[in-house]
Amino acid sequence: MEKIKGVIPPMITPFDEYGNLDEKNLVKLVEYLSPRVDGLFICGSYGCGPLMSLDERKRVAEIVRKTALPGTKVVAHTGTTNVRDTIELTKHAAQIGCDAASAVGPYYFRYGDDELVTYYETILKEIDGFPFYIYHNPKFQGYSTSLKVMKTLKEMGLSGIKDATFDILTYAVYARELMDDTFDILLGTEAMWVSAHVLGCQGYIPGIGNVFPELCRKMWQESIEGRREESLKTQFVINKLRDVMYLARSTQLAIYAIAEIKGIVRAYPRNPFIPATEEEKKSIETALRKLEVI
Repeated sequence: MEKIKGVIPPMITPFDEYGNLDEKNLVKLVEYLSPRVDGLFICGSYGCGPLMSLDERKRVAEIVRKTALPGTKVVAHTGTTNVRDTIELTKHAAQIGCDAASAVGPYYFRYGDDELVTYYETILKEIDGFPFYIYHNPKFQGYSTSLKVMKTLKEMGLSGIKDATFDILTYAVYARELMDDTFDILLGTEAMWVSAHVLGCQGYIPGIGNVFPELCRKMWQESIEGRREESLKTQFVINKLRDVMYLARSTQLAIYAIAEIKGIVRAYPRNPFIPATEEEKKSIETALRKLEVI
């Protein structure tokens, strides 16, 4: 399997003020991002995937794959509460030409190791070798997936992990115990790219990449080329931008706000998320101007 390398933002999904999928702005966003990044991770946390119906998630995947440049990797998040829906979304992603799929552990209930192995094993058996990653996000799925489970699934054909633990020690364990020429470990944040690259990481999934894709690409390139001081300088700028994101009630809402401030798209998150207030937008814009990034 070819590893996924470079900058792969977890793309937000534009909705209109009534909560409907905003296909026009979705196309506009993909056209903006595709030439500037290496891939797009769709229908995940930033993309409000769990708030959409299966048909809506399929429609997003179809539009993104059709609109993105041929060289842009498309990774569809297909995780749901149950194995049947996850298989349906994963098979659809394969059929329309996505490059891979990734699924968070089934959420709401808490599951043990045996149940998680059964869940993912069932998916792997149904998708006929299509590249498939575990999206490990303990905060959002409600529990951690053990290293034992990861090792077992690797032997069954799992392609890799999207690590969203925000823990560099956890990433280091994955790199030591699992990473090789065929098993990929993507970093699920921009916050510690430089550190993860030292551990062998080749690709990362930055939320801030929705609105500052060139800066994320710059950091990746500097690090890959061994320009340590430059990459650290860019890393610290990006981490300051992450601080700005917390001026909204969540980092997801901040990305929608920054997309509007920068004139990329004007879109809404899906209910029950409430868009950033005008006061929050002004605070974000002031902070971005202070950092001289707009």
